[in-house]
Order: sequence, then C-alpha cells, then structure tokens
Amino acid sequence: MSDENCNLLPDSFKEAVCIDAGRIYDSCCDRDCLEDLRCYFSPTAQAIVDTATNVRVRSAEVSKVYIDVEPVSFNRGYYSCDLTFFFVLEFEIFSAPHTKPQCIKGVTTFNKKVILYGSEGNVKVFSNQTTLEDAVDCIERPTTNMPKCVVQCVDPIALSARIGEVRSNFDCCSMIPKCICECIGGEVVNDCHSGTPTVYVTIGLFSIVQLIRNVQMLVPVYDFCIPQKSCDNSTDQPCDIFSKIQFPTDDFFPPKGCKNNGDCGCGCK
Repeated sequence: MSDENCNLLPDSFKEAVCIDAGRIYDSCCDRDCLEDLRCYFSPTAQAIVDTATNVRVRSAEVSKVYIDVEPVSFNRGYYSCDLTFFFVLEFEIFSAPHTKPQCIKGVTTFNKKVILYGSEGNVKVFSNQTTLEDAVDCIERPTTNMPKCVVQCVDPIALSARIGEVRSNFDCCSMIPKCICECIGGEVVNDCHSGTPTVYVTIGLFSIVQLIRNVQMLVPVYDFCIPQKSCDNSTDQPCDIFSKIQFPTDDFFPPKGCKNNGDCGCGCK
C-alpha cells in the first residue's frame, strides 16, 4: 500500500488488508399469504384423508428451497431468482365427530420469482483443496463468480386448513423430490383423479432474498481477535450450575409489546 493511502487511516487502525468476501449487492423482504395450497400425502396418509370429515393443521416448516439464478437478458447486471419452497406440515385428521384425531404429515410447494441486481462479471475460478501433509493437493471443480442467491425464512405460520377435492387432473402434476417425500414416510400419491379428497392449507411466509457476489475488498484492521475469556473447566454440582441460570422472567410474563415508546424500529407501533 502506498504511503499516501496509509496516511488516510485513523490512528486506531493497525493496517488495511484485502479480503475476499461475499458482498450483498441487492436484497428484498416479503410477506406472502399462500392461500389454498394443495397438500400431497403418502399412500397411508391419503387413505386417512379419504375418510376425513374435518382437519386441523398443527405445524408447518420449510423443508427445502430450490434456487435457480439466471441473468436477465434485457437488463444487464440483473438476475432472476426462481425459488421453489417445499413445506412439511402436520395435520390432525378427524374421521368422525367426537373421535380422537389421527396425526399425519403432508407436503406442499410454492413457487416465487424475484429480480435483483447482482452486478456484472463472470470469470472461472480454480482453487486447490487442502489435504493431508505430504499428500498431493486435490484441485476443486472450477466455479464462476456468478452471484449467489441466499434465502432466509422463518417457519411459516399455519393459518387454516380444509378438506376439499382435487380440482382437476392437472392439480396432480406437481413433482415432489425424493428427499422431501422421505420426510413424510415415502412416495406421495400423485395420480389422484378429479374429485379425490385432499387437504388445502393456507400459510403465511416471511422471507428475505439476497444476491451475494464474492469480491475483493479493502478493509481496516484494528487488531487480531485474541480471546479475552478463559476456558471454563467448572466441575460444579448440577444444583450449583442451576443456581447460576438467570430466572426466565419473560417466559412467565411475556412483554406487552414494543419497547422504546412503542417504536420497534420496523415501522409498526
């Protein structure tokens, strides 16, 4: 680094170093209310749905998100992110009034597309993989510096569920990957004809989508990260350890709402 650049650094900086890190070029957050998503079940669970009179959704979780990133041809630097969410849900199925429900699992999907800015540039990247001492280094598969799409989401909110009928034969054409089917006990029934009983669910989903590209950046360095805390080799008795745990006041008395005079910092009051 030139002396001119060094003189620009504050006294607290030790030096400026170049690092290779992921930079977020663009991101967006969204709130999706997904109404009447058709659920798919294993043959055993489908037999229970066939005799159902009522249904209640107990829980929902995002099992996987398949992501496909493609450049937008008519707008350089922008990329289309095609997202396919796979949800695993747990239901209570009632076959008759005043009877104990049966718990089953099902899966449903949701497709979403967003367009984000990811800058330009596309080079091939080659690197070696660290191996054992005195062994020959293995060369990793070449990659590119295309932007990477990252999806963050919390478990969806299960809003409602109802018993319905398959609307048409086209409604049975959704392809569920094998790894998702294993979450509900095997292959899903995907050859239902129109009129077959099924479950339609409504869920709420909060998500953040980011487009990240690895770049070389110059960053200030204050000092090395030397741990300030000593390792704890405590051999206290269980009750002694328990006595040091802070009382969970918030679990017994949940907060009324936002702090800071009702301003959460997220636009809600």
